[in-house]
Amino acid sequence: MGLSNFLPFSLFFYVLVIVNIASHVAYGQDSQADYLRGQNAVRAEVNVPGLVWNETVAAYAQNYANQRKDCLLEHSGGGGFGENIAMSTGEMFGVDAVSMWVGEKPFYDHNSNSCVGGECGHYTQVVWKSTTSIGCAKVRCDNGGTFITCNYYPPVVGGISIVMNNMQK
Repeated sequence: MGLSNFLPFSLFFYVLVIVNIASHVAYGQDSQADYLRGQNAVRAEVNVPGLVWNETVAAYAQNYANQRKDCLLEHSGGGGFGENIAMSTGEMFGVDAVSMWVGEKPFYDHNSNSCVGGECGHYTQVVWKSTTSIGCAKVRCDNGGTFITCNYYPPVVGGISIVMNNMQK
């Protein structure tokens, strides 16, 4: 057996390894750890304890996401949970949604306890001190887009008007 007999097998093996690595990278952006990592990093910046994954909340999130295959950016109505939602017209990963939400941080003014120059309600949901757990879900929409939701327990009570009292300096 010469080297040429092993070349096709070697090539197949390397392609298989690359495909396997690529699939783990793509799916890794939607894991529980990915949803938690980005949000907990921002919570740590304001000295708020980290969140943990909650299967009950995740089931609620998945149930609602399954209803949003139309990709309409509409809130679920709560179900007793806080909620951040995101959508795109193409592929979007959980880490992208989290980045959008925490990207509102510059618009939150701690001194005036208000949003200044832009939306910050998604950010304040992420850093809400009394929230202890989350569950998130993603669906591909019928139009090829993506809908993502994260739900928070317990939910924010009173909105931004009391965010300052729930964040530690």
